[in-house]
Amino acid sequence: MKPLSTDDSRRLLHKRIFPDKSGCPNEFEQVSKDILKKCGGVPLAIITIASALASGHHVKPKHEWDILLQSLGSGLTEDNNLEEMRSILSFSYYNLPSHLKTCLLYLCIYPEDSEIYRDRLIWKWVAEGFVHHGNQGTSLFLLGLSYFNQLINRSMIQPIYDDLGQVHACRVHDMVLDLICNLSHEAKFVNVLDGTRDSMSLHGNVRRLSFQDRNKDHQGTPLRSITDISRVRSITIFTSAINILPALSRFEVLRVLDLSHYYLGKSSTLQLNLKGVGHLVHLRYLGLAGTGIRELSAEIGNL
Repeated sequence: MKPLSTDDSRRLLHKRIFPDKSGCPNEFEQVSKDILKKCGGVPLAIITIASALASGHHVKPKHEWDILLQSLGSGLTEDNNLEEMRSILSFSYYNLPSHLKTCLLYLCIYPEDSEIYRDRLIWKWVAEGFVHHGNQGTSLFLLGLSYFNQLINRSMIQPIYDDLGQVHACRVHDMVLDLICNLSHEAKFVNVLDGTRDSMSLHGNVRRLSFQDRNKDHQGTPLRSITDISRVRSITIFTSAINILPALSRFEVLRVLDLSHYYLGKSSTLQLNLKGVGHLVHLRYLGLAGTGIRELSAEIGNL
């Protein structure tokens, strides 16, 4: 993408931070120019920086702008574009409240360019225990919705609109996804199994599994290397990996089982593997939309 001109960059930054017609106050003029030089006309960098400098109608004080400016290093140039962009995104991530960091990290369970349905995502956050009660009388779903909207406002996720102009889903920019996947790996937050990421080992405690389809030849070997399968809290499947899952009854603390991203049809193996779902006493989310499953084991009534 061609970089924005100096004027267009300034308009984009000021529109995001100072939406009213008064424009940029004099005290912010010079520091905003210096920040824009660091952004190199890259729209994602400008939008991300703007989101870090303003929250709703509240603009952060000038000394915080100065701190951000110092953290950006030499800025985006042809020689260090990628590294500096990562620095900008990292700054925005670490500027998030802890509950939003957790919710954002969770999005690395989805493959690149995924259309992530808002309501399903929020219910998964709730099931995982990421959404905490705030004001009495506010439902967990509505709190989760506010988390979702805050991530949009901070430009960490990109909204997707339906035909009525309402946000019904989101997408994660590939550079943001790369950042959160690396952070997730360091924190052992999610293990992604796609046949290509040998860095995502299954040694130690495994809490969340995401089976993706870059390499569709999923084998059972990786699952056998999980030292304590009983600690897995979440499984999201985008491939036929359901066929090599151990009995569901072994996942003693499973809270999320999401199969809704893969058509499963009338697979007898699938029906056999789902037979143990009634023993998952901690299960809070079962995603089966679009799988083609027409019947469930009577054991599901035990939940």
